[in-house]
Amino acid sequence: MTPFSPLLVVAVALVDADGRVLLQQRPPGKAMADLWEFPGGKVEPGETPEAALVRELEEELGIQAQASCLAPAAFASEALGDRHLLLLLYVCRKWTGVPEARHATALTWVRPAQMYALDMPPADLPLIGLLEALL
Repeated sequence: MTPFSPLLVVAVALVDADGRVLLQQRPPGKAMADLWEFPGGKVEPGETPEAALVRELEEELGIQAQASCLAPAAFASEALGDRHLLLLLYVCRKWTGVPEARHATALTWVRPAQMYALDMPPADLPLIGLLEALL
């Protein structure tokens, strides 16, 4: 069996009062440019997944969330070249601030059923049905 290098990534389904989820569009020049994804990012060495997500939400969207408001929802596992992506998805319904696209081309609020029509990274696709069932 070939060893693989795991890449631990956290993401969040921010859910508004209308049951819509925030997605961001990856900027040009980055891997998977123009695809719509859940906000989040890599877990740094020594960080818990929740601490990484709190940090990423501040960096990417300019919002503040408490780790206690992040509910683990699902995970995805996807081969990614010589790495293997483990994506931990959380649901968050409570945060402070208004999300802004700091590192993304655009933001959009959509219902889970609308996500099927969007171009999303392969690891995100199996999570759509889970979000539909949860929300």
